[in-house]
Amino acid sequence: MKSNLSFSPDGKWLAYLGAEGEHLDYQNTSLWVVPVDGSEPAKNLTKKYDLHTTADVITDFGSADTVAPIWSNDGKSIYFQAAVHGSTVLRRIDIDGKNMTEIIGEGGALGTVSFDKSQKQVAYFYGSMYDTPQIHVRELGSSTVRYLTHVNRDLFASIKLPKVEEVWYKGADGTDLQGWIMFPPNFDPNKTYPSILEIHGGPWTQYGKFFMHEFNYFASNGYVVYFTNPRGGRGYGEKHSKAIWGIFGGPDYDDIMKFTDLVARKPYIDTKRMGVTGGSYGGYMTLWIVGHTNRFKSAVAQRVVSNWVSMWGSSDFNWLFQFWAKSGSPQEGINRLWDMSPVKYLGEVKTPTLIIHSEHDHRCPIEQGEQAFVALKRGGTETEFVRFPEEPHGLSRVGRTDRRIARLNHILRWMDKYLK
Repeated sequence: MKSNLSFSPDGKWLAYLGAEGEHLDYQNTSLWVVPVDGSEPAKNLTKKYDLHTTADVITDFGSADTVAPIWSNDGKSIYFQAAVHGSTVLRRIDIDGKNMTEIIGEGGALGTVSFDKSQKQVAYFYGSMYDTPQIHVRELGSSTVRYLTHVNRDLFASIKLPKVEEVWYKGADGTDLQGWIMFPPNFDPNKTYPSILEIHGGPWTQYGKFFMHEFNYFASNGYVVYFTNPRGGRGYGEKHSKAIWGIFGGPDYDDIMKFTDLVARKPYIDTKRMGVTGGSYGGYMTLWIVGHTNRFKSAVAQRVVSNWVSMWGSSDFNWLFQFWAKSGSPQEGINRLWDMSPVKYLGEVKTPTLIIHSEHDHRCPIEQGEQAFVALKRGGTETEFVRFPEEPHGLSRVGRTDRRIARLNHILRWMDKYLK
């Protein structure tokens, strides 16, 4: 797969983003170069650095765009983005792949990039946990940054944003994993709080240092909100991403529980008032969790994957899932698909679970939410099913404003009911 093509200034070379093989979605997207005349094979410049060269940081506030590689004026090096440890960074690499330099490092999500004619200045969109995306300008080689925009400055000056603590910890297999804990604005360490575990979609993306309205909303309503990048996501190398290939609900579940254990040991966490939520792959993991443990007292599963067997024939990704599951089609590997399906384990769930789904979701069709709801209902679990008409898979990011607000209020209502 190839994308984001960019010709060198002299027109003799082509740079692009891509990966080898077919249907191997865990692979890094790498930066490649190839001579236009075909005199040499294409060369992967970033392979040895184990980088994923896109802007992958998930948010509900407008995603950072992945841009095409940018050539230096002399054609000897290329500027490119990479997803690293919850950030999107800007780096430069020589076209022989030997030297790589960090231009804009970790700390936020870097989107569209533009250089001046002399390539002495760079302008770019940049967002962080404490600020929505702004246009920044800096001199190359300097750490001084100028803000050209100040969107939401007056609003942020009038409110108290939650504080966030970054945490590195050992996952289930000893892997170093990154997570964050967000505190209510008037947090008192001598009190105990209800909490919400957030699980990202994808799964091949990452949470990170980008403003998330949803997290701030829940924290501002009195919850400790925590989130992590377990094995299966981006930003930590290809081995990290590949760990769940064909084993959804395995290493990812183990790592999420490790992080939950870490947070539960904090003196300010009320372990009897812990909730969990997520959408898409995060909805899959939410259902998987309530089907495998009773430690959470409330759950909200959104735009879920509940049954890989029926998903194979109804999703707009349909047959691609057989590669994710390493199963083949249902006719070839129905037992493997069924064993990885959360609905198999929903017969005796004790956790009150709200299902939220959009009726025009083609990625995770609404029949996935319907199956989960019926299974929970039949098993005697306290449950509700909230359906949003006309909305797509990305309701939380691109939905109609009033429906996005309604979605947040339904989640908060459910959490408050069982955790407060």
